Amino acid sequence: MASTHPSDQDLPLQGVRVLDLSRVFAGPMCAMVLADFGAEVIKVEHPGRGDDTRDWGLRIGQTETTYYNSMNRNKRSITIDLQTPEGLKIIHDLVPQCDVVIHNFKTGGPEKLGLGYEQLKAIKPDLIYCAVAGYDVTGPEASRPGYDLVIQGEAGLMALNGEANTPPLKFGVAVVDLMTGMYAAQAVLAALFRKERTGQGQLIQMALYDCGLTVTGYYGLDALKLGHDPERYGNAHPSIVPYGMYEASDGPLIIAVGNNAQFDKFCRQVIERPDIVEDPRFATNVERAKNRLELGPLLKELIRGFPRDLLLERLTSAGIPCGRVAGLHEALSSERTRRGRMVQDMPHPVVGTTPVFAPPYRLDGERLPIRMAPPTLGEGTRAVLQQLLALSDDELQALQAQGVLTLPQQ
Repeated sequence: MASTHPSDQDLPLQGVRVLDLSRVFAGPMCAMVLADFGAEVIKVEHPGRGDDTRDWGLRIGQTETTYYNSMNRNKRSITIDLQTPEGLKIIHDLVPQCDVVIHNFKTGGPEKLGLGYEQLKAIKPDLIYCAVAGYDVTGPEASRPGYDLVIQGEAGLMALNGEANTPPLKFGVAVVDLMTGMYAAQAVLAALFRKERTGQGQLIQMALYDCGLTVTGYYGLDALKLGHDPERYGNAHPSIVPYGMYEASDGPLIIAVGNNAQFDKFCRQVIERPDIVEDPRFATNVERAKNRLELGPLLKELIRGFPRDLLLERLTSAGIPCGRVAGLHEALSSERTRRGRMVQDMPHPVVGTTPVFAPPYRLDGERLPIRMAPPTLGEGTRAVLQQLLALSDDELQALQAQGVLTLPQQ
């Protein structure tokens, strides 16, 4: 299938078309990953309010926000009221021309709308259908809505975050939504590969709770092995010492001493205290972890006596992983970020330009392009429906008059 906006590169998913019926974070994240790899993603939004995230974060122009823009680059936006028969017909007419459908409706909701897997599979037998829900769709909580913060609490993520003497703490970003979107994209890519081999579509079902548990990783396995929650160490590491954030005399830095040879250099070349590494309590990492309550305060006090840049210079010379702790704006404005073109200014019809994150992927040495800035609400309604469904201007105007869709100003 030819893409409406072909890339200037031969991107891996060029020719794949995705109908994105999702909103907020996990579903749109999945769709954006596919879009980054070259898929043509048609984002379907409510004609009046659009995606919920168009009202979250800082306003950009008239219909976008910082939150919305972080999840919706490289897509087209069309507005369709799915509650109307006319709107549902448009979706049914689009499905045969799409390879993938993504949604995150509540369990049972798509079937009531006429958008369930079996209903759409009857229209397009080889459809890849990705449904994102809060909980296991086969379990008693199938109908519960899924919210990142709730699941961070229920999956134990908040219990592993923060310092030992502080209450449970959520992650700074919606990590469950983020990782569910990434896992969902992996599943869609696998289904596309399978379809290439067999010609068969697939039903993909993702649950935020399942992904939240997966994110606990080695901490989760530690809890099962211990029979209780592992201790929390904040910015430190549970089994490697010294490894964490430290305060120099003029600012914070990260020091990650990964092995005993590095610790020897750290003591002799960085903090100039060879007696510490010669102490049997601290000679090996196993002993350092065992005696962290004695070693930790000592190192903190010593490190506080050095300027940060001097420490970073010495650590780098000794081959010990290290880095400045930057503010968020500082990181985004840094030379490292600028050189990697991870943030790029894209044209915007109202505010002139707006910053957009670039895809993090490099293929054959080149970063994948931002082909399209996050779309204004319904910017592609006319173009997409005219191209794919051959709807005339009169037909589109009539649908707009009925409240089925909204058209961008020409």
